[in-house]
Amino acid sequence: MSYTLTLVTGEEASEPERRAAEQRFRRALDATLGDANLVLPTYSVYLRIVSTYGESPDVTALSDAEREVVEQWQAAESAALTAALGPHRYLDDARFEIGV
Repeated sequence: MSYTLTLVTGEEASEPERRAAEQRFRRALDATLGDANLVLPTYSVYLRIVSTYGESPDVTALSDAEREVVEQWQAAESAALTAALGPHRYLDDARFEIGV
């Protein structure tokens, strides 16, 4: 299942810079989750968990399966952000939007 990925940032970036960051993010996300086909299903389940338990869910309140999804998604997103934006990724408000 393919997905779209868009870099949203207040920083000035050229189109080639944006595309390169999006490609780095996508490669790291796909690799960390194991396959590009796992991104949308994992992200969808993660969003359902967050909508039920809040943005930073108490892992003790989650089932084992929910906890696994949250941990997998957070690890994949962290790896992808580092790959795309470098180790100082928290210094600006860049984010990536994932869609169908």
